[in-house]
Amino acid sequence: MNPTAPVHPATGQVTFLGAGPGDPGLLTLRAVEALARADVLIADPQVLDVVRAHARANVDTPLQAAADEPSIPADVPPIRDTANLVMGAARTGKRVVRAVAGDPGLDADVAEEMLACAAEGIVFEVVPGIAAAVGVPAYAGVPLRDAHGTDVRFVDARSADERCWSEVGASDATAVVATTLDSVAAAAAELVSAGRKPDTPMTVTVAGTTTRQRTWSATLGTVAQVLKAAKVLPSPDGGQPVIAVVGERCAAAQRDRLSWFENKPLFGWRVLVPRTKEQAASLSDQLVSYGAVPHEVPTIAVEPPRTPQQMERAVKGLVTGRYEWIAFTSVNAVKAVREKFEEYGLDARAFAGIKVAAVGEQTANALVAFGVKPDLVPSGEQSAAGLLEDWPPYDPVFDPIDRVFLPRADIATETLVAGLIELGWEVDDVTAYRTVRASPPPADTREAIKGGGFDAVLFTSSSTVRNLVGIAGKPHNVTVIACIGPATAKTAEEHGLRVDVMSPEPSVHKLAQALADFGAARRDAALEAGDPVTRPSERRPGSRRRARS
Repeated sequence: MNPTAPVHPATGQVTFLGAGPGDPGLLTLRAVEALARADVLIADPQVLDVVRAHARANVDTPLQAAADEPSIPADVPPIRDTANLVMGAARTGKRVVRAVAGDPGLDADVAEEMLACAAEGIVFEVVPGIAAAVGVPAYAGVPLRDAHGTDVRFVDARSADERCWSEVGASDATAVVATTLDSVAAAAAELVSAGRKPDTPMTVTVAGTTTRQRTWSATLGTVAQVLKAAKVLPSPDGGQPVIAVVGERCAAAQRDRLSWFENKPLFGWRVLVPRTKEQAASLSDQLVSYGAVPHEVPTIAVEPPRTPQQMERAVKGLVTGRYEWIAFTSVNAVKAVREKFEEYGLDARAFAGIKVAAVGEQTANALVAFGVKPDLVPSGEQSAAGLLEDWPPYDPVFDPIDRVFLPRADIATETLVAGLIELGWEVDDVTAYRTVRASPPPADTREAIKGGGFDAVLFTSSSTVRNLVGIAGKPHNVTVIACIGPATAKTAEEHGLRVDVMSPEPSVHKLAQALADFGAARRDAALEAGDPVTRPSERRPGSRRRARS
């Protein structure tokens, strides 16, 4: 051992991480892994929500804390201040993630922070991200190269000098220009002055890879007029960043066929999902796949029964062999039984020897997550009526026990009970949980509902109609109303709502698909008529279509 060697205190590690241009789905697997292990998260404000969703609940966010101080501006602190935060946390042995928009090497100026870490012997790594100059054109339907190949030049208009503009203007390379909305025309003029033809195709994309994305096709000579005609300039939002793609080979003329993202059937639609958060999750995921922005508003809250003795006797009966069948008609029923099992120290093995029925796929999935594979799921309609269609009649020869345990909500209909009795079964109809009206949503949500701020609302039952109107008011008449079935539609009409979409089957996923089909038909009709494609909420009085950062 060399006695003169310096002794360094134990230090942590810094991960410089690219969060991509905006779409949370563009985070890499490696980025998600690093975020899950982070002790400290120091993120650019524009990507904080994207990355924080993958971090631990108690992760330290000192940059956000600093921005929240009333005496400190909320913009990005100077590089040296951010570097001090990064190194200060690493010196204490913590794992630090420094998250930036786009890619650390192309979109962010973090080299100085890396050098500062290296100077102190702090170990760091770099997790690349999707650069805005690459991700945004891909989402805009603008390939940067064609089958013949071409050079691609990346230009940051904020720092480009005369030599840069001259080199790009004198070439036939595809130019990807990072600039701002109100500086696009100036960048186009620089390229024309440097030798590019005024009729060179050009696309301009704002808020790329997010559901606020908008893209305009123009030429270098017409871009100013196109943006003015679209009423996006002049604008107080003119300083927001954009990606412009310039070149004969960038396929701007084919964008109507290649614009896969903005052509999604519900692109940018704000869709109200009035269900409990647990129930809304899979539906919201499906809506996102159609380009929508779901907003979940619980209209009911689930509470234990007022008198738990009936439920307790039924669960004990499961263990002692009282029942031949147990029928679950909702995810909440599965949850209620599971919680009672856990209270008694039981698990899925208590279902041994008992046949299990589920009213539909979602309920069946909840059972599988519990460790129980249903014996019966409707082959047709996923409802109580569909379950009865497939339910076997009681046979005293083959069925040693004639009793069915039916854990349900306090407001459930009698369809299933009556049908089972008609098939010869005895039914223990037990209140497993109560449904009560949820608390009103925040004031801004109530205002958006009544003022036409939502493009569509999905009603999945009559109770969701009654409860939403009760806690938040009636949706504006420009809002598209989609209902899961005739009974729900009738309730909506009784509340003065115009029903625009009806699900072909009583399934939340079929309902979402029906809304997507409606959105696609609406888009096609607008394009065929030569009209701009707008969202329903843009038809309300006082609304104004504009790009937002």
